[in-house]
Amino acid sequence: MNNSGRTSPFAPHEWMIAWRYLRARKSEGGVSVMTWISLIGIALAVFALIATLAVRSGFRTDFTATILGANAHVSVYRPPFEDADGRIVRTFDNYDDIAQRLLQIEGVNRVAPIVKGQVMATANGRNNGVEVYGETLADLQNLPLIAKPERQIGKLENFDKGVAIGTGVARELGLSVGDKITLISPDGLQTAFGTSPRINAYDVVYIFEVGRYDIDRTRLYMPLSDAQIFFNREGVVDEFEIMVDDPDNVQQLDPLLLAASDSHSATWTWKNASGGFLRALQMEDNVMFILMSILVLVASMNIVSGLIMLVKNKGRDIGILRTMGLSEGSIMRIFFICGSSIGVIGTIAGVILGCLFVIYIDPIFNVINGLMGGGVWDPSQRLLSQLPAELNLRDVMKAVCLSLGLSFIITIFPARRAAKMNPVEALRYE
Repeated sequence: MNNSGRTSPFAPHEWMIAWRYLRARKSEGGVSVMTWISLIGIALAVFALIATLAVRSGFRTDFTATILGANAHVSVYRPPFEDADGRIVRTFDNYDDIAQRLLQIEGVNRVAPIVKGQVMATANGRNNGVEVYGETLADLQNLPLIAKPERQIGKLENFDKGVAIGTGVARELGLSVGDKITLISPDGLQTAFGTSPRINAYDVVYIFEVGRYDIDRTRLYMPLSDAQIFFNREGVVDEFEIMVDDPDNVQQLDPLLLAASDSHSATWTWKNASGGFLRALQMEDNVMFILMSILVLVASMNIVSGLIMLVKNKGRDIGILRTMGLSEGSIMRIFFICGSSIGVIGTIAGVILGCLFVIYIDPIFNVINGLMGGGVWDPSQRLLSQLPAELNLRDVMKAVCLSLGLSFIITIFPARRAAKMNPVEALRYE
């Protein structure tokens, strides 16, 4: 107590009284059941918020990683144009020189001249459409998710002796390393009777799984020289597959990339290809956070209900404490401590539960998948091989700040009501 006779804020006796009220049974004028309901509600709401944010963050990270790890950060290509001889040109003929100039740009760490095409693949009486990427072994070894995938069969060093396919292609066609895959292209040999389809068979020397269904299901890599022959691109390539040090700011390199190629070139970045999806994912993140915030708010409202009941049951005690000299501020702090303690304890419990869920999400999900008989996670619909989750300190702090902020704010109102209670009225009928 200070010299003016007023107690210092949050004095030990205020904590002691608040703690007694929180522990009191209903028969003693307490609301212990309501306290537990409020605490459990806050804990579950914070747990749900952290788990949701972690899964959303995992989705975003995994999708971005697979986009950047198995695809070009930016592609340099040629839109169709008419040359001096009146021919329609779509390809690059001096691609080695252009590749060297592109690689000299600061911030560019990989340049791969490639030939692309879509063909029909067949094996074991089955058919499947595939997207063919023709590039050299050296360039393919510098493609992160292909050189070091989640799972692989065979050796990438044997790439010059055949083709590399995704696990989805292998599964659809019943292929393994050492088998042959037949590719059928409608743009084949020019004959007197028109264009005949080109049909070639190749050995499967490498099977990869990057963890993204649309890549594993359709992607086939072929040596550049073979692809040039198969797609009638002798001596030319379709585009340059480029990777940079800072994919988020890849647009800043556009002028340099165009200057290093030629005046008829254009660029297409990973954000052009996937930017709409990433923006939709960000919007979904914001919507999910708002919905989960409402859940935390509803759980926090239980604290208000419990405190209102506590204030009503402890009216006589409030009157006695006021007549003993406790100020309105002291009474308010006592009940503020009661409500905020529930919020703090519930938040801590929710953070622990949420973090444990994210850390052990794989075994937890395996148990759920087993109980449901399997098939809960379908990679063909989710595009990822497993449920991703990423524990992010920023997301945890957002959940903690939201929960504590709401708990503290809504506790003020019933605490003020207790502080404004007239001690005479509180003791009149006692």
